Amino acid sequence: MKPEIHPEYKQITVTCGCGNTFQTGSVLSQDLHIEVCSSCHPFYTGKQRLVDTAGRVDKFRKRFGK
Repeated sequence: MKPEIHPEYKQITVTCGCGNTFQTGSVLSQDLHIEVCSSCHPFYTGKQRLVDTAGRVDKFRKRFGK
């Protein structure tokens, strides 16, 4: 590798809107502030709901017997 062409890789702090903070490696020079993280995202917390648009979920369940 050529010397002095790669950015410096260092530890930064990521802060979520829910208050969760964690350390990660990055080439950014400042800390990150994000809106959603894995501890508050509905997919990872299990609080996600199926959105029934025009009865599509019911049609699927009726068609395939679930």
